[in-house]
Amino acid sequence: MSGNVGPGVGLGVRTQRWAGWLALLIAGMASGSALAANCPGHPDALGTSRTLVVDAKAHPLIGTMQYRETLPLEDGEVVLTFDDGPLPKYSNQILEILAAQCVKATFFLVGQQARANPEGVRKVRDAGHTVATHTQNHPSGMHKLPLERATKDIEDGIASVKAALGDGGAALSPFFRIPGLARNDGIEEFTRAQGLQIWSADFPADDWRPVSSRRVHDLAMQRLKGKGKGILLLHDIQPRTVAALPGILRDLKAGGYRIVHVVPATADLPATPTEPIQWLLNPPSEHVPVARWPRIPNFVFAETRSLPVPQLTDTWWNDGAVLDHPKRAQRGVPLPREAPWPRLVQVASAGATLPVPAAGVFEVEEGLRVAMRGVASSARRAEPTRAAQAEPKRPARLAHIAARHGKRIAGASAIHGKPAVSGKPAHHARAAGPAGRKASKRAIPDKKNAKGNGRNREARA
Repeated sequence: MSGNVGPGVGLGVRTQRWAGWLALLIAGMASGSALAANCPGHPDALGTSRTLVVDAKAHPLIGTMQYRETLPLEDGEVVLTFDDGPLPKYSNQILEILAAQCVKATFFLVGQQARANPEGVRKVRDAGHTVATHTQNHPSGMHKLPLERATKDIEDGIASVKAALGDGGAALSPFFRIPGLARNDGIEEFTRAQGLQIWSADFPADDWRPVSSRRVHDLAMQRLKGKGKGILLLHDIQPRTVAALPGILRDLKAGGYRIVHVVPATADLPATPTEPIQWLLNPPSEHVPVARWPRIPNFVFAETRSLPVPQLTDTWWNDGAVLDHPKRAQRGVPLPREAPWPRLVQVASAGATLPVPAAGVFEVEEGLRVAMRGVASSARRAEPTRAAQAEPKRPARLAHIAARHGKRIAGASAIHGKPAVSGKPAHHARAAGPAGRKASKRAIPDKKNAKGNGRNREARA
């Protein structure tokens, strides 16, 4: 059968794809219409797509700028957060901009600001935003403070915001953000013990820096595009944030992003059901097997009885069939020494104790140090024997060398008609010094002088 697809089939596939894309577009338009309907007087409002209820104790550390987990958001979802308020001059404008778009956010309020402007705290609550805390005095370098001072600043900030709310703290969430995100282990352990959830962020807009409002807008959108979703960190006490926020909300809507409002779980409001993998910024895709594996239920023991104590013969190295193998005996490999303890051990009953091993079990016939000393002493005893065996060979070799050289000298003397001096080789005489060298010259005259003397004798004759 041919693998080619006919034009009719291909057209059907393309039609199905277009139908799917059209359904998604209609669903998005319907969602946008629903959000706009929830924002009377603002048909083009961005709106809030959904409310996410989280259990602070179950996930005490969120925000991928510092931690492994973040909020369980879908692609394109954004959570807006504002720090350091309330400051009436700018915080009120931020509230008005959000209200015009029917957007809900989370405000991390400073205790001193709450004491100075309690009405601003209640405005945040009455507008439906989430009220969170940001310490009492916003200390810089909080991670360097003594733990007692840091924890006191956290507790005082919570108390000040509660007092400003005036409702006994019913509207105060257990969400907390460290000033400057200056975390340390002591602060995190304290907040976890208090049931607080530390919020870092997934991306900032650098609106606390001396930059333009356009730069704040561009950084927020660029970093959101890179992440795809997450927690945006802003400040409601900065004029540049006030100027940049309308454009950020406008571009969020144009880009198809959706705002999520986060609230804490309570006895009357259970947490939104989620899976642990959803708390990762980039969870494994469906192409990764772990993402498709079913959840394993809690393991239940089928039986609770204890297993018997194992016997010594259960170990492979003490197996007689292995030690007594016929090929091992044929190769001449020595078998290990028989163990001093019995091969068969009675199985101990439940609750019984094993017998104490005898002291002789750990005795060694000859230790390693004794054996090494024996090898060294044997080597020292063998040295005189080797020297004695080598001594007789040396005079014989020297005599042989002297005899060989003597023969050579005797032959040379016979040619010149003179015997060797005292039977010693001529080179030994030369080695005796100047007198020896002169004697050597007299003993062995050169051929030229010998010929000349012969002619003179002939002439005189």
